[in-house]
Amino acid sequence: MTWNKPFKTLAASLALAVGFSISPATAEELGYPEKEELTFGFIKLTDMAPIAIAYEKGYFEDEGLYVTIEAQANWKVLLDGVIDGRLDGAHMLAGQPIAATMGFGTKAEIITPFSMDLNGNGITVSNAIWEEMKPNIPKQADGKPVHPIKADALKPVVEKYKDEGKPFNMGMVFPVSTHNYELRYWLAAGGIHPGYYAPHKGDISGQIDADALLSVTPPPQMPATLEAGTIYGYCVGEPWNQQAVFKGIGVPVVTDYEIWKDNPEKVFGITKEFAEKYPNTTVRVTRALIRAAMWLDENNNANRPEAVKILSQSNYVGADYDVIANSMTGTFEYEKGDKREVPDFNVFFRYNATYPYYSDAIWYLTQMRRWGQISEDKPDEWYKELAAKVYRPDIYQAAAKSLIEEKLATAAQFPDFETEDGFRNPQTHFIDGIVYNGKEPNAYIEKFDIGLKSGQKL
Repeated sequence: MTWNKPFKTLAASLALAVGFSISPATAEELGYPEKEELTFGFIKLTDMAPIAIAYEKGYFEDEGLYVTIEAQANWKVLLDGVIDGRLDGAHMLAGQPIAATMGFGTKAEIITPFSMDLNGNGITVSNAIWEEMKPNIPKQADGKPVHPIKADALKPVVEKYKDEGKPFNMGMVFPVSTHNYELRYWLAAGGIHPGYYAPHKGDISGQIDADALLSVTPPPQMPATLEAGTIYGYCVGEPWNQQAVFKGIGVPVVTDYEIWKDNPEKVFGITKEFAEKYPNTTVRVTRALIRAAMWLDENNNANRPEAVKILSQSNYVGADYDVIANSMTGTFEYEKGDKREVPDFNVFFRYNATYPYYSDAIWYLTQMRRWGQISEDKPDEWYKELAAKVYRPDIYQAAAKSLIEEKLATAAQFPDFETEDGFRNPQTHFIDGIVYNGKEPNAYIEKFDIGLKSGQKL
């Protein structure tokens, strides 16, 4: 199998090789759901919104699906629930289906037909750390900090802690989370080493050679852990950065939009077995989620206040309306009183946010290799083939085409399915200026000053 063929040919051959069935492409061919009663899991974050909206606006019921939605204690419990069948699907970290299929941590074949959102995370530091960083940050004419704030401003603080023999502890939500990789990316871009993993040696701490020690904290517990002084900063999704501002215990210094503009965030994950056993159900779930994402972004985010009201309910995110609205309605508050316009802080549909791009999956794999979660070099082809096993644009396209046929959506709202190869154009908007081309993963990994290079193994 060579990568010089058009990618749809490669994807089709992969589909046949691993026994995937091609889902119906039109509404006329789309049959009744094989499984009507479903249970979906989520973590209490605002980016679970497409699931909540699909339920509350009746999009699941339109598909003949009767869905129960259950909050989960943490990402591991959620993943285990999907694997053991307690959950039919779930709001997942983008890295979870990839890592599970690869066999890092729990081994299971998980796929995603739907990317849930772009952006949505931030990095927050404690008030004390913020005071130490401020002298290192350029100021605007009005005295407010110039954004984006780079980790260069944090580096002297981390070095001071090291000189004093004190560990500089930071929190992220899961070893294969976007938050882990974004925090590591931001730190490394500022010359702060976030540490390596060495799973082949039994070391999954991720703290080998680290200047800053990263560890796992569940998202809703981040503010309390920061306030207790257990960690000095964290990377998490909303509303847990804005919660720190409202409680007066910390300052968000950078958003992931500023680290990597329009980066992919969560996905909707199901087992490969579920998709094969219930193909109509899988397409119908995807249709409902696409409609929910469209609703969340339509008319220039006009529906966001209603969405915030829904998400603030205790059975969903359960944070105060004002806390959730601070980011969901197109603004973001950094230092208390420093609220800035960030219209794309949460993107659910525009910019083809819901399309499961292979290049998105490959970016996560490059970071897994960079930090040692993938212990040895892999050829470019390996990255591309693994991405094609996990990310399933064929299911997405079946759902989208049937919505277009029923005039519930227009072709202009989606990528051109006739020419789409699953790769975004090379992406240039990273905080360190490094360009990412998903078709050249090894060349990309070589560009970083900090991180494993070709031939390196811990």
